[in-house]
Amino acid sequence: MTDADIGQTQERRSGDVMWVLLRGRFVDVFKAVAPLVGMICVLQVAIVRAPADLFLTFLAGSVLTVVGMTLLFVGIDLGVLPMGRFVGAEMPKKGSIALVVAVTFALAFATTVAEPDVLVLAGQVDALAGAPSGHAALILIALGVALFAAMAIVRIVLGWSMRVMLTIAYGLVVVLSLVSPAEIVPLAFDAGSVTTGVLSAPVLIALAMGMSSVLAGRSAVSDGFGLLGFASVGPIIVVLLMGMARP
Repeated sequence: MTDADIGQTQERRSGDVMWVLLRGRFVDVFKAVAPLVGMICVLQVAIVRAPADLFLTFLAGSVLTVVGMTLLFVGIDLGVLPMGRFVGAEMPKKGSIALVVAVTFALAFATTVAEPDVLVLAGQVDALAGAPSGHAALILIALGVALFAAMAIVRIVLGWSMRVMLTIAYGLVVVLSLVSPAEIVPLAFDAGSVTTGVLSAPVLIALAMGMSSVLAGRSAVSDGFGLLGFASVGPIIVVLLMGMARP
C-alpha cells in the first residue's frame, strides 16, 4: 500500500468518525430542544396565538439553535476537551506554581468572558436602571471565576482539602449575603449560576482532570472534580463585595 493509499484510508476513517460524532450530537441536541419547541407550539395553538411572523421566526431560530449547538458540542469534543487535558497535564511538568496559577487564571477569564450564559446575563443587567453596567458585570464575573479557579488548581497541586475550601467559601457567601445590599444579592447568585455553561465547564474540568492525572497521589475523581463548583462561588463573592463597595 502506497503512502497515498494510507492517507486516503486515514481521511475516510476521520470522515466516518466525524459523521458519527455529528449524528450523535445532533440527536442529543434535538432531544433536548424538542420538548421546548413542542410546548411553545402547543401554547401557540391553544392559548397565546402569537403573530404568524413571530412564530415562524421562533421556528427558524429553533432550527438554527439545533444546528449551532450541534456544531458547538462537536467542536468541544474534538478540540476543547483534548487540548484542555493536555494543557493541564503539561503545566505541572514546568515546576512552577506561579505558571500554573497564571495559565489557569487566563484560561478561566477568557472562557468566562466568552460564555454564552454570562453574555446573556450581562445583556439583561445592561437593560436595568440602577444596576451595574453589563460590561462591568461581565468583567466582575470573569474575575471571580478566574480567581477561584486558580485557587482550586493550586489546591490540586498542594493537596488542600476541597471540603474545607468549600466550607469557607460558602460560609463567606452566607455572611456577605446578610450584609450586602438586598437588591444585589439575587444578581450575585445568578452570576454564580451562569458560569457553569457549555464553554467554561468543559475547559475547567478538562484542565483539572489533566493535571490530576499526572500528579502522584492524586485521583481523577476526588481531585479532578470540584473545581467548577468552587469557581462558581467566585462571582457570587465578587459581586456581593462590589455591592457593598458601591455608595
